[in-house]
Amino acid sequence: MALEKIHRRNLQVWPLEERASQLNIEKIALDPLADAPPVRDATAKQLDALARRIRSARRRGASVMLTYGAHLIKNGAGTLVTWLVENGWVTHAATQGAGVIHDWEFAYAGVSSESVRDNAPNGTFGAWDETGWAINLAVTAGAADGLGFGEAMGKFIVEDGLILPDPKDLAAQIAAEPAGELTAARADLLRMMKTFELPGGKCHVRHEYPRYSALAACYRAGVPFTVHPGIGYDIFTNHPMYSPAAIGRAAGTDADVFAASVDRLDGGVYLSVGSAIMSPQVFEKAFSAANNLRRQAGREFLHDHSVAVVDLQDGGDWDWTRGEPPKDHPAYYLRFCKSFHRMGGTVDYLREDNRTILAQLIARLR
Repeated sequence: MALEKIHRRNLQVWPLEERASQLNIEKIALDPLADAPPVRDATAKQLDALARRIRSARRRGASVMLTYGAHLIKNGAGTLVTWLVENGWVTHAATQGAGVIHDWEFAYAGVSSESVRDNAPNGTFGAWDETGWAINLAVTAGAADGLGFGEAMGKFIVEDGLILPDPKDLAAQIAAEPAGELTAARADLLRMMKTFELPGGKCHVRHEYPRYSALAACYRAGVPFTVHPGIGYDIFTNHPMYSPAAIGRAAGTDADVFAASVDRLDGGVYLSVGSAIMSPQVFEKAFSAANNLRRQAGREFLHDHSVAVVDLQDGGDWDWTRGEPPKDHPAYYLRFCKSFHRMGGTVDYLREDNRTILAQLIARLR
């Protein structure tokens, strides 16, 4: 059946400088050493316990994973993530596609965010040339080298661009190893280079504000940063260079890296900050995959881990240490708590602004 579809190469894009950006990172970036906003006494006790668990996890070499939604970066808290990474408290960071978009735009131009209400109706929402160009190219080129989405983006920011291979050499590699592990990724890159007339050699992209990038901080520190996007979810979809094969391939690599960190979660801590869907869904699959491999190796299943969920939604006044609520209780339908609770370990829900929680946590770990 020949289904009608659009051709993304026909999409028009505009320079990023023409967008009415809503956020300026130099105005909103948080200082990790500043006094943290106050919290309720009950939340303070939760934070005390969380800090103790993180210290214990790091002493024993267990994972401390921080998975977050895009609003953490939009709130200027990428600097807080960077502090936790650079000081050795977080061993793995993860986000979805939007989290990467805001991180990269802040690192590149110092601004991010736009009005969906104003721009989607007139066909300009997400149609910004530099953002779509940089992310699609960086991820496609990174995948051809076997990199995941997050590592490719961190490298791209730190190195102010990338080096593209000579198209003839790339074609020769594909011909020499047609069934090779990286052949399909190399073919994606070759097609992109030929379609958009990209020459081999250094592709320079200057990032004016890399100090605000959690992606860059993780790459410099050698800490895994994984990205878990959905196809069609993100604005880099609305660019002629969009390569869903490359995006999916790099995200698949990241899913494997994520599962490896989950496999080191015995006695560790998993922080899920403002991600009600992606974080619990990715975690439960990685959790099962890690235990699948442990089962085959005769290893004990994952245990003694703790999960801290941070969000602003009403938690239904349910104490998750009591177990799972009954189906007639509103808290039963909070997927971002219920999924984690079903993975064993301990679950704690901190209902608070994500900036405040990380700032208070840093104050304790300092």
